[in-house]
Amino acid sequence: MSKFVVDASVAIKWYMPEVHSEEAFRLLSPKFELYVPDLLFSEIGNILWKRRIKDELSHEKAMTIIAAVNDVSFNIVSSQSLMSNTLNIACKHQRSFYDSVYIAIAQTRNCPMVTADLKLYNALKSGSLKKLIMWVKDIPDV
Repeated sequence: MSKFVVDASVAIKWYMPEVHSEEAFRLLSPKFELYVPDLLFSEIGNILWKRRIKDELSHEKAMTIIAAVNDVSFNIVSSQSLMSNTLNIACKHQRSFYDSVYIAIAQTRNCPMVTADLKLYNALKSGSLKKLIMWVKDIPDV
């Protein structure tokens, strides 16, 4: 079974039609083990809130997405347990603590983090963390 860390930029694509939504759906295969930090749920909630206040999403649809996210079989990792490593990654690679917690999970689980955040991907794709970052389009077919 292949393992992946999934960030919020990818997970939201399962529920909101966006560029690369089709590729993101590949991760929902039972052949993949998905890891996320506990922070993912706050990030998804924030994305929904932003879309809601811009009137791009109804309250009912946002609540449906919340229920659906809660039904995904994630392996949830406590960000508290990774704080030291996460801060080291954030400082060394000049990335936010939020982004770095996903990378810290990828390091500890020895698997790639899948992102649709182009700025993050471009910042890490050729450095020492390149084996830990995967662009959403590169998710393998099952």
